[in-house]
Amino acid sequence: MMQVDPLFSLAGKTALITGGTSGIGRMIAHGLTARGVRTYLTGRNRAQAQDVACAIVQETGGDCIALEADLARPDGPQQLAAELAGREERLHLLVNNAGANARGSLAGTTQEDWDLVLNVNLRAAYFLIQQVLPLLKAAASDADPARIVNVGSIGGLHIPGWEAHPYNVSKAAVHHLTRSLAKSLGPDRITVNAVAPGPFPSRLTDTGSDAVKASVATHIPLGRPGEADDVVGAIVFLASRAGAYVNGHTLPLDGGYIAAL
Repeated sequence: MMQVDPLFSLAGKTALITGGTSGIGRMIAHGLTARGVRTYLTGRNRAQAQDVACAIVQETGGDCIALEADLARPDGPQQLAAELAGREERLHLLVNNAGANARGSLAGTTQEDWDLVLNVNLRAAYFLIQQVLPLLKAAASDADPARIVNVGSIGGLHIPGWEAHPYNVSKAAVHHLTRSLAKSLGPDRITVNAVAPGPFPSRLTDTGSDAVKASVATHIPLGRPGEADDVVGAIVFLASRAGAYVNGHTLPLDGGYIAAL
């Protein structure tokens, strides 16, 4: 009988994935639940989040729980952390995935666009870490640190061929926040890393459109968009004993896009 390499085992851990009802967040929630993680996913609509969590439980036979959270609200992170703390004494993995996007020129960007994107992508991630820090510390040890994984973007590593200024700025800030917190939280036995996806199927990226297909074929050496296993594999590595000594880094998940620039 094949056995899971203990270096990559996540069995018995607890994770929180924000924005877990679709796209990359749902991929991560499904992948972790299937690997024995007690997984909490969040969404702004409780009924929708519960439907997704129930589907993941049926598909994996694991433990997935839905929590309602509107992280665009200033009190969103605090409310989410309080609800989680009422259910769990420790948190092994936080994945800050909830995101918002706004495309358009400098002239066409409104203050509302800017505030929404920066509030969800950056402010919420920072203050959610602040609020769940006691749960992360309770799960941390020398041999197996607690983990934070922030979902950035290749748009935060280079300037793409379309204008999405608030989004790109927010993701570049997420990458830098990752390094900043890795330095300050390392002594608490908490690692902080980020992944920077290229095009993956999600509500923020229509990988089925002709424009995206053409861009993928032209600019990505592997010639395809990302798939669920691509992001799940990265998260499993960073969250398992295999990735325990990785801290403060941003891992591009882009099929070679950055390398080919």
